[in-house]
Amino acid sequence: MTSTIPEQSGKRFEERDDYGNYEANLRFLREAGLQPGAGPLLEIGSGKGRMLDLLRREGHNAQGVEVNESMIQESRRLYGDLPIQKVDGAALPFEDQTFSTVVSFDVFEHIPDSDAHLAEVRRVLKSGGTYLLQTPNKWTNVVFETIRWRSFTAFRVDHCSLHSYREIKQRFAKHGFDTQFFDIPVVTDFFRWKVRRYLGWPGVALLRVANPDRFPLALRTNFYVRAGVRPSHGVGPQ
Repeated sequence: MTSTIPEQSGKRFEERDDYGNYEANLRFLREAGLQPGAGPLLEIGSGKGRMLDLLRREGHNAQGVEVNESMIQESRRLYGDLPIQKVDGAALPFEDQTFSTVVSFDVFEHIPDSDAHLAEVRRVLKSGGTYLLQTPNKWTNVVFETIRWRSFTAFRVDHCSLHSYREIKQRFAKHGFDTQFFDIPVVTDFFRWKVRRYLGWPGVALLRVANPDRFPLALRTNFYVRAGVRPSHGVGPQ
């Protein structure tokens, strides 16, 4: 699975066709060992469909869910009739043990009820299934979002479920997942572009001094997590 950064310099930040660090996300999927033919795959939060389109073109039996109807319509304009269902809340419209893999990028932090979300993910995963996700680190994201919104509280409406390294391990363990954190560099062209967009050139200069890719995993700006369902756990909360 390969990728190049899209040319987005002619677009406003809000008009980009993906809502995360696409290059870093792809690297994570490669390093996590995701392969076509591994079984049905669900992407939660498909957005405009860029990742889902790639996964399907790579041979994955993949479909998605999305809460924003306008995003679903935009995905069809960009990529054709992608199999993305509209959902509301944490409930997933699938039978128990439907998927071998669930993926989400920049989604977990937006879901008000993290426990309901994880219970649903585990319900739709097959025995031995895997949840691959990326979500910001609470401690570093709070600083960035406070500067971005110029408020200590405004960002919490959107990023309502930020977690620390320890909190992720504890919450996932409560739902029967074993977690593994991956060392994925995030300082890509997209990351620099985002820093420059909101923090200006001083922020870009700071990256040269304090590159987050050199931080310990617990202090990274973004967590890349492979969460495997423990074989001893069946469907439903324990």
